[in-house]
Amino acid sequence: MLTIYELRELVKLLEQTDIESFEVNDEDSSLRIKRRNGNQVTAIHQIPVQTKSAPIVTAAPVVPLPKKEMIERPVEKAPVEVPQKSAKVTENLHKITSPMVGTFYAAPAVDAAPYVSVNDRVEPTTIVCIVEAMKLFNEIEAEVRGEIVQVLVENGQLVEHGQPLFLVKQA
Repeated sequence: MLTIYELRELVKLLEQTDIESFEVNDEDSSLRIKRRNGNQVTAIHQIPVQTKSAPIVTAAPVVPLPKKEMIERPVEKAPVEVPQKSAKVTENLHKITSPMVGTFYAAPAVDAAPYVSVNDRVEPTTIVCIVEAMKLFNEIEAEVRGEIVQVLVENGQLVEHGQPLFLVKQA
């Protein structure tokens, strides 16, 4: 259902709200989170659902999870011919990918300059962008030494987990 990372992020988000309990159900599993004294998470249960039953009605908000068909929907495109020279050039480039689903931001603020642009040199610890997920702003580092060759997404664009954000020519 959810990874440990997603559960941690969800708990952090809930700790910042007035919600006392949270429950999510889908066809395969159920997740319930309750807080004690209104500020500390006390119980997290993630259990597989063995049989189909009537929906559970609770006072806590119920958030439906996206169906796998919606996430893994194949996109049909016409075949595109790529010249061999172009293929060899991209083979030597490192892709900086999004570690999560969220919104891509090229700069730390609306009126600020972008973290990096095409032809900028980067080090492994250079922050190249921010991906915002559930009101948490995650700084993304280059993780390689090299030069930014291409920015593959637009500022404010929604990105998927594993989606390439930048192409870097490694030094």
